[in-house]
Amino acid sequence: MNHTMYKRITIFLSITVIFLLISNFSALRKLDLANKKQVISEDKFEEIDSSASEPELINETIGTIVLIIDDFGYRNDLISDGFLNLEVPITCAIIPGHPQSRIFAKKAVAAGQEVIIHMPMESSVLTSGEEEYKIKIGMTSEEIEWRINEVIKEMPEAVGMNNHQGSKATTDGKIMSVVASVLKEKDKYFIDSRTASNTVGEESMRSIGVPTASRHVFLDNNPSINEISSQLDELVAFAKKRGLGIGIGHAKPNTLKVLQDKIPELLKAGYKFEFSSYAVN
Repeated sequence: MNHTMYKRITIFLSITVIFLLISNFSALRKLDLANKKQVISEDKFEEIDSSASEPELINETIGTIVLIIDDFGYRNDLISDGFLNLEVPITCAIIPGHPQSRIFAKKAVAAGQEVIIHMPMESSVLTSGEEEYKIKIGMTSEEIEWRINEVIKEMPEAVGMNNHQGSKATTDGKIMSVVASVLKEKDKYFIDSRTASNTVGEESMRSIGVPTASRHVFLDNNPSINEISSQLDELVAFAKKRGLGIGIGHAKPNTLKVLQDKIPELLKAGYKFEFSSYAVN
């Protein structure tokens, strides 16, 4: 092979190598750009997915309110149904022995509400009604036990008890100790309605381990709408300050009206509502 031919072959090979290098570099460049686009696209997808899955902000509970409505059993009408249809839990305290007592107990449970016995107890002022159920000073332990057991049989839906009247009976340690012993045996709780300032109801329950609590605010001692609204405000303030407020009202039209008007506002403000079984310990 002469010198001229060798030189031509060398030039040809050099050009071929340069061409291949340029082609490979171009291909690698395109591949790199494609990879970068894919990474950018994936980053954007993850970013959108992450923001979409963020939970909505939920307001913390300001306070818990327990509403106990007394004196069911006297009626079974649009007013009593109105309480059952409130959009929050309520505890229905039903007086035994009336024509509507059993019917309403079943109805309340079917509506998803809680039932307790509104147990008639002797008052410091003369009252009438429910004499065959009323717990009185001077009764033997056997008499008290029999009356409570009969009421529990009549109203098996009940998970607890509070006192109807009882400003005299609830101040008697012997009476309330017997009440406590029956409730403990039957696995029921007790809410002291505090119809007397010197009541020993809660104290008697705690002494033998019956779950218990006491009423904080009466809603409707004065039956006017303005006064009931004011008392509800007091209960709300108590719940905000202490974390929990227990209010007792009665199955009456004005009480229902105030609750229907105010409950949506309270829910929106961050209050929650619970049965009285939530409040006992």
